[in-house]
Amino acid sequence: MTAAVRPTRPESVVVVGAGQGGFQTAASLREHGYPGPITLISAEDALPYERPPLSKTYLMGEADESQLWLRPATYYVRRSIDLVRGTVTGIDPVARTVRLADGSGYGYGHLVLATGARPRTLGVPGAGLRGVHVLRTAEDAIALRASLASARHAVVVGAGFIGLEFAAAARESGCEVTVVEALDRPLARTVSARTAGHFARLHRSKGTRLLCGQGVAALHGDRRGAVTAVEPADGRRLPADLVLIGVGVTPRTELAAAAGLAVGDGITVDSRLLTGDPHISAIGDCAAFPQVRSGDLRRLESVQNAVGHARLVAARLTGAPGSYEEAPWFWSDQFSTTLQIAGHADGHDEEVLLGDGPRAFSVLLFRGGTLLAVESVNRPVDHLAARRLMQPGAGLTLDEARGEGFSLQDHVANRSGGYAGSVG
Repeated sequence: MTAAVRPTRPESVVVVGAGQGGFQTAASLREHGYPGPITLISAEDALPYERPPLSKTYLMGEADESQLWLRPATYYVRRSIDLVRGTVTGIDPVARTVRLADGSGYGYGHLVLATGARPRTLGVPGAGLRGVHVLRTAEDAIALRASLASARHAVVVGAGFIGLEFAAAARESGCEVTVVEALDRPLARTVSARTAGHFARLHRSKGTRLLCGQGVAALHGDRRGAVTAVEPADGRRLPADLVLIGVGVTPRTELAAAAGLAVGDGITVDSRLLTGDPHISAIGDCAAFPQVRSGDLRRLESVQNAVGHARLVAARLTGAPGSYEEAPWFWSDQFSTTLQIAGHADGHDEEVLLGDGPRAFSVLLFRGGTLLAVESVNRPVDHLAARRLMQPGAGLTLDEARGEGFSLQDHVANRSGGYAGSVG
């Protein structure tokens, strides 16, 4: 038997983007014993930091900048990770170099694109008024927090996770909040109608005004250029001295496209997270990769996905080839309610409800008898069990889920012969 040939380690690795995925790539390379130069290029001045708290504790002033850091500055020095501040303006895949806006350049043996995504903006009159915000970076959160301190009327455009998390924070700060959503319910692209209905009722019970099925026609301001009102498509005027635009993100694919790499809704990669160039990988929010169950190319915007991608690429570059087969999971905290999702429920045709309480339940979503996803509201044990069921080789039939007294935790424990309370 001939031994498998181990991939050659690259002489150096350059990572473009120092978000969660970019940081984890550098960290995991060192954890795997990679000895070569690692350059981590950040377009922000801050140390690499966590983004989820930006719409929660950091926004509310309950965490300072240092509490967001993934690691302190000394970490990068001790592990010989060259953290560079600058904007990458181009890639030369032939010479294997990246160029920065200041004229400097870095050669690479392997390049990892962790360029992330940018918030979409509104193409309507008044979108550039003072007091109109997006939320993606720590700098965005600082500006938004300053506005929130004096705001009386906040309007959130878009009822996705960011929009609803901010709406909850703004209501808890005493601000009057209106959420305007173009689709017929909040979280319409991400959760079932049952779970969306729960969060609509939750926000309304806290005093938030939800206007669904309404686009935005214009934003209006005063003579000083500050926003004063939002005009939905029906022509009414909503008072606003603070507006958050939360209508999704666009992947940063420009560098990849200019370098001749395939892009669509993200940088196209295979199951190993390699682009068409064997010396370039793409990970995290900017990467469109094959889904385990369907094989369809999809981008996923989550910390778990970015970290999982980074770990796989680091393992591959240090001699352990493999494919990305992790099932997606997500979470959102709004008021005192936690939503956790395992899997992705596109086009489900059957639902099974677990739990009969109004504040804690799980919804199992099936298509053609196959479990696609589990949405858990204030039921963390269900979520942990669901993540096990999303792994390759695991499963749950619709008939089993509908059985009297069915429990996700018991089902997983019986299949694995042990307790289902943790996920590796």
